[in-house]
Order: sequence, then C-alpha cells, then structure tokens
Amino acid sequence: MGSTTPAIRGGADRRQGTGRRGAVVAALMLSMALAALDSTAVSTAVPQIVGDLGGFAVFSWLFSGYLLAVTVTLPVYGKLSDTFGRKPVLVVGATVFLLGSLLCAVAWNMGALIAFRILQGLGGGALQGTVQTLAADLYPLAERPKIQSRLSTVWAVSAVAGPGLGGVLAAYADWRWIFLINLPVGTAALWLVVRHLHEPQRARAHPARVDWAGALAVFACGGVLLTALVQGGVAWPWVSAPSLALLGTGLALAGVAVAVERRAAEPIIPGWVWRRRTIAAVNLALGALGLLMVAPAVFLPTYAQSVLGLAPVAAGFVLSVWTLSWPVSAALSQHVYRRIGFRDTALVGIGLAALVLCAFPFLPYPGSWWQPTLLMLLLGGALGLFQLPLIVGVQSTVGWSERGTTTASVLFCRQTGQTLGASLFGAVANGVLAARLGGAGDLDSVTRALDAGTVPEPARRAVADAVHAVYLGAAGAAALAFVVLLLVAPRRFPVLQD
Repeated sequence: MGSTTPAIRGGADRRQGTGRRGAVVAALMLSMALAALDSTAVSTAVPQIVGDLGGFAVFSWLFSGYLLAVTVTLPVYGKLSDTFGRKPVLVVGATVFLLGSLLCAVAWNMGALIAFRILQGLGGGALQGTVQTLAADLYPLAERPKIQSRLSTVWAVSAVAGPGLGGVLAAYADWRWIFLINLPVGTAALWLVVRHLHEPQRARAHPARVDWAGALAVFACGGVLLTALVQGGVAWPWVSAPSLALLGTGLALAGVAVAVERRAAEPIIPGWVWRRRTIAAVNLALGALGLLMVAPAVFLPTYAQSVLGLAPVAAGFVLSVWTLSWPVSAALSQHVYRRIGFRDTALVGIGLAALVLCAFPFLPYPGSWWQPTLLMLLLGGALGLFQLPLIVGVQSTVGWSERGTTTASVLFCRQTGQTLGASLFGAVANGVLAARLGGAGDLDSVTRALDAGTVPEPARRAVADAVHAVYLGAAGAAALAFVVLLLVAPRRFPVLQD
C-alpha cells in the first residue's frame, strides 16, 4: 500500500484501510473538481459580474490574479508538504480557498472581488500541488494510473460542465452562487481529509526548518515576472515603461532568489530539481505542454465562431472533445509505458500531437465543424499519452521526502508555460491580424464583432490565418518537448522501489 497508511495485516484491518484510502481519494477528487470548476465557471458569468460590480477595465484580473497566486505558491507548498506532511498543507490550503470563496460571494466591488480571487488562488496552489502528490503517495507505481485517470476524468468533466454551470447560476440565480457552491463541496472534502488521512510519523535527522526568505523571494520574483507576461501587450505595449520596469525588476528579484536559495539549508527550490536529468527534462517538456495548450484553449472558440459560423455552445463543444479523449488515453497509457518505458511513450504522444497541430493549417476554408473537432479529439488522445507517463514516471524517481517538491516543480513549469503561451501566441495572432487587415484589427476587435453578430469576410479570413499561425507555433512547442525528452531525459527513468 502507499506510504500514507501504515502496513495492514488482518483482513478486517485491510478492508478498513482500503475504505480509508477510498475516502481520501474521494476528497482528492472533490478538491480537483473545486479548482477546475471554479476557474471555468467564472468565465461565463463575467457579463453579470461586470454589470453588477462595474470595473470592466480590470475584470481580466479575476483570472490573472488567481492564476498568478496559484503559480507562484506551488513551489512553496511543495516544499512545505515535504517538510511537514501533506495533510496540514492540504487542510490549510482548502481552508484558505474556502475563505476566499466566501469573501468572493460577498464582494462589494470589482477591486474587492479581485483581491478575494487572489486569496482563493493562494489556497488553490495548495490544492493543485498536494492533490497530485498525495495521488502518488496513496498508490504504488503499478496502481498509480488508476488514481491519475480518475483525477483526469474529474478535470475533464469539470472543464466541460464548468461553463454551463456558471451560465446557469448567473442567469437563473446569481453569480455569487458560483463561489457559494464551493463551500459545501470543499467542506465535505476537508472533512474527509481530516477524518481519514493519517500519515505515519517520519523521523528527521534535524528539526524542520522553513526557508521563509527563499519563499518570499520566489513569490516576489514569480509574481513580478508573471505579471509582466500576463499584462504585456494587453494593459500596455510590450515596449513600454511598465513592461520594461516589471521585466527588469523581475530579473533582479530572480538574482536575489538564486542567491538566497544557494545559501539556504532547506531551499524552497533546491538545486537538484534542475541537476537531475529526469526531473529537468520533465519540467521543460511539461512547460512546453503548457505553452501549446494555449492554442486550442484560447483561440479555437474564436475560430469556430468567426470562421465556421458556429454558435457559442457549438464552438464550446468543438473545444471540449479533447477533454473526452485525454483521460481515456491517459488511462490506457500504462499498457504502453510498461512495454516501452515512460520516455518513449511520451515521445510517441508528443510526436502525434505535433502532427495533429501541423495538420490544422491545412483545413479547408471555411471548412466544416467536424474537421477541427476530429483534430481536437486526436490531440486530446495524443496529449494523454504524453502527460500522464511523465508525471507518474517523475514521481516514481523520488522518495516521499522529495515528491512534493518534484510534483510542484512540474506543475509550476506547466503553469508558467501557459502564461508564456498566452502572451506569445496573443502577440502572434494580433500581428497576423494586423498584417492581413492593414494594421486595423486585433483579436479583441474580432471578439467585439462576434458579440455584435457581424464578422466581415476579410476579418474571417484574417482570423483563419492568425489561428493557423498560432497552431504552427504550438506545433513548434511540441517539437521542442520532443527534442528535450530525446536529448535530456534518460531512456529508462531511474524508478525507486515502492
């Protein structure tokens, strides 16, 4: 059995231990659903939120602030879970998330709502990282695909159901219920964790020490650099005083963080995360995954509506099909990596993903709805074959005391890749649109035209060209991940015995 429960010998005790583990798994699935549903449900309620609270000019910070808080806290929570155990980190994180949800529900203006969303994110970082770490703790290597496929299924269902749930609550109840509904679900998960998760005492050679100076430096550096990426080209031009000031400050803080971490006895981001070939390769490969995921997630709905002429619901379906094939492929990937290994399975997955992404620009114009839908179905299957073997594999190369830090570093790189991808591909799309329309358009203007129900033919063709360019960029990110795994990752991961 996994390392979070003591050895169980008797038949009745074994059944009790299995039931206890099942209760903890239920708590993990509820926690995953909380984090996934919250982000997607809020997006469809933006018109109602802005209409009630105002603040249209800054509403994007509802998402950016949450994303920043989750991303920069992941390494901190990973190290804390290795130092003090998973349970206290998960309990504190869930409590902060629920407190943030309650405060979001009673927000009186957009500034307060953004501040409380950031508080939610501070708890959400603990949920994301610790759930994935506990999944590896609970099951030995042979059984880990089982729990990972369950979590992938929860993520997929939440991603599909979230926008619909948010729209229904905003239309027929009140947008505040999007946050209030977190309270009973989160409380149930919290109770299951407190009641059923019992971690064994672990002997330490020296008293636990927390590198608070390093945590603050990592938090500040990540916050400033990610803010520069999120707001650059949106709130202000890339070549402008705010962008240059943030980037310069972020680089200076990065130097401070490196200096602090090198002197710390127990650094938040230890050097071995990048010195070990397996972990470094997986970090870089999943960073590229975060980069390429932006192409369909952000740009495909606009393509489906403006080029294919689909309604918003139908456009959402075109995107959502990859969340159906992804967990199925992830669950079946164990049969592949048990034969050819973690690295080679991931190479097959990302190679197929690159081919699918390269095929997108060859779709006929304007085309039919089933063509991008089929490609998204294939892309989800390819990425399921890529991501899960890497996560299961890298978690299996470290012991309990390093698993939280390792898992957090992987998730941090994927989140950072998504942030970078949104900025990079946004600039690519706007550049192509401006070139095709004589410098008179960008993606925001196309979105406004969609809301008004009119997209001129030249704009439709320009959007098609812009999204094709973005998909080629995503194919380049997939190729980068392929090269990194091929050249950096060992062919056989150095898996530890359970």
